[in-house]
Amino acid sequence: MATKRSTPNEYESPPLPQPNTGETSSSVSEFESPEGEFALAADAAEAEAESYLTGVDSQLLAAKSEIEKLLGHLAAQTDGPVSQAAMDANIVGVGIGLGSGESGGIPGEPVLEVYTIEKQSPADMQAKLASAVGVSALASSDFPIHMVQTGIVDAFQHRMRLRPAPGGISVGHVRITAGTLGCLSRGRSAPRNSRLMVLSNNHVLANSNVASLGDPILQAGPADGGRMPADQIAVLERFVPINFAGGNNLVDCATGWAWPDRVRPELMYISGGVIRYFRVGGVPVAAVPGLNVGKTGRTTQLTSGRVTAIGVTVNVNYGGGRVARFVNQMAVRAGAGDFSQGGDSGSLIWTWDSRRAPVGLLFAGGGGTTFANRIGDVLNALDINLVT
Repeated sequence: MATKRSTPNEYESPPLPQPNTGETSSSVSEFESPEGEFALAADAAEAEAESYLTGVDSQLLAAKSEIEKLLGHLAAQTDGPVSQAAMDANIVGVGIGLGSGESGGIPGEPVLEVYTIEKQSPADMQAKLASAVGVSALASSDFPIHMVQTGIVDAFQHRMRLRPAPGGISVGHVRITAGTLGCLSRGRSAPRNSRLMVLSNNHVLANSNVASLGDPILQAGPADGGRMPADQIAVLERFVPINFAGGNNLVDCATGWAWPDRVRPELMYISGGVIRYFRVGGVPVAAVPGLNVGKTGRTTQLTSGRVTAIGVTVNVNYGGGRVARFVNQMAVRAGAGDFSQGGDSGSLIWTWDSRRAPVGLLFAGGGGTTFANRIGDVLNALDINLVT
């Protein structure tokens, strides 16, 4: 098992401007520039949302504002994971939604949408809020309010922005939704041996062959709120093209050249609300049926399972009518629940023992079965070694 600890100054940074500097370069994609299409679209969407809210009835906005103050007070309570005051208030959020007739408000007209811990009638909630926040309009029986029972709202684990970014967390090419950062790697020969790189799938980092080298890689992935330029951690460095023409594929993999101070070699999981880190081994082992394995990923977090088959050939649907045939893959199933779900693509799979030796790179699944590339094939295809 590799025990060498890497430090940021061992590695070169990508030859691109740092996020938030406002610099430009001929090698930078359109998304690097604050004047680019991505930023303009984001600005337009934000302006549209603000324009909508300005047209909402002032009583609704006043009620929303007062409830937001109440939520701020409740959030400041510190007598346990969920304060007694919050439980008594039975409210965890508020927004402006649309009426739907039966559930409150005139269909298509703005309503106050209130999110609650326990189910409560609109009339009871209106009376409680009218007393608590002092908005007389709330006491009216025809005040447009829509109750939504959400229970206690938890943050989606492994989907947050985290620096330096560990393995197991949300990541993605700027044009995709989100996948998982598997782990770190470095090239086997110059000049790539001085580059610290993130490892994941082609369809996570290279948008299923559609990306260009140098494209931004974000953490968190775009679906989890990652935006340019603030959330860029790497640039697309290399990927193995996926054959959609009927040929055999061994791997779905890619690397992103990272700024060393924005990533870390540990993998993560969350226990008791606390982020915990651990290391995996650097020397791959072969998968065999019955081998106990684990992974930590963006969607299902830390899970364990067992290799159920090797030498697998499987057709994988990538959407848009594109299907790719993969050979010499491994299959994994959990004893209970799912070993993985959508968004876990790119997770490193390792032995569930003290070695935590790398076994595979998760890339697909269905019906409770997860499929993964053999890690040796991944390393050879990308000409890299793991940095653990």
